[in-house]
Amino acid sequence: MAPHELRRPFKRPAISDQQKRRDLSLLRQAQNRQDAQRQARCLASTVLSFSEPNSDPEPSVEPEPEPEPEEQASDLDVRYAAKLRGAEARRWFATQLMLPEWMIDVPDRLNHDWYVFARPAGKRCFVVSSNGTTVSRLRNGSLLHRFPSALPSGARTKGNPCSAQSYCILDCIFNELDQTYYVIDMVCWAGYSLYECTAEFRYFWLNSKLVESGACDPPSFYHKYRFGLVPVYNCDQAGLHIAYSGPVPFVKDGLLFYNKNAHYQTGNTPLALVWKDENCSQYVIDTDSKGQVPHQQQVVLELRDDGKLITSDDPHVVFGCLDTDFMQKSGLQSKYLLRFAVSDGGLTFVEGKLERADLQYLGKANRARAFADSYSKVMFQYMARHSPLRIEDLLASISSSNDQDNGTCGMEEMVDG
Repeated sequence: MAPHELRRPFKRPAISDQQKRRDLSLLRQAQNRQDAQRQARCLASTVLSFSEPNSDPEPSVEPEPEPEPEEQASDLDVRYAAKLRGAEARRWFATQLMLPEWMIDVPDRLNHDWYVFARPAGKRCFVVSSNGTTVSRLRNGSLLHRFPSALPSGARTKGNPCSAQSYCILDCIFNELDQTYYVIDMVCWAGYSLYECTAEFRYFWLNSKLVESGACDPPSFYHKYRFGLVPVYNCDQAGLHIAYSGPVPFVKDGLLFYNKNAHYQTGNTPLALVWKDENCSQYVIDTDSKGQVPHQQQVVLELRDDGKLITSDDPHVVFGCLDTDFMQKSGLQSKYLLRFAVSDGGLTFVEGKLERADLQYLGKANRARAFADSYSKVMFQYMARHSPLRIEDLLASISSSNDQDNGTCGMEEMVDG
């Protein structure tokens, strides 16, 4: 059946509980507040403390005493993380970024509660300035750059105080073509944590503070890389259109949608979403190691002790199970990341939940991978091949929401009259 015959209206049958998880995520962040200032300080110090594989060996240190009972769990996590190396260090750092889910259904109140902006193509990374230096690390934890910058405490200059309390943490995408860090979120600024602030407040601060600091100025001796702001719009029809079609100084790689009320929470979150089509990204469907689109969709899943194959979500989604004999003969162990092809049987859903996946084992995933695919990524890639969520669906959802709002206002006016 041709793809155009599978197109559906924007109100699609549910193939996930993404909207339910959005509601629960907002509820959890209102009920369970973390000590975000402590988390930010720990992250800033830990980013800078990790040594690189080619660096000189660290001097030996005496074992640290057992923690006192009153110490926070986050202290223990960072103390443990500071000792990690290699793949374990990369895995820990991959959990520090807020990772958007893939948009597989249109959120409720998209035009009221969400921002939208063009995602710059490039390398996702954390940028941390502290103690007179600036470090950027990729989402797998490996070092990208170490450089001076105009960020707070980012260089040893006369006008830039190098206090350990004046750290800064930015969520960025580094574009190699123009050697620019495009800032998509602000996590901490001059020692002030923004983890528990709404996206609406974070973007207000980002737009006011970054330019004031001089970080958006051209490169110089004490400011090696330029930082750029990404225009953020309310996700009404006008905002969505300009984010999708408007000119930007970088190559687009899809659109990002952020819930205005969302805090900065680490790991996968349904309160931030990524969406792509062929008009705003050259990489809508995943390519293989040769840069070619494979005939069959490929997925990366994590192997458990019991043979179950799971996604990176919390809670995870089970896609299948390997036979114990096959695991032993192939030398496969728990926590291995394995690559599969989605065979002709495809994915089967019952009442909006995954019932069956026809998978063909291809081998181990690239060693650089830190995590399995998320459920939303697998679903987005599956939809992109069969029945993609199109820009017309998003615009229709906004139009429908506007009609409902106008109808409600009309009813209120009739009652008032």
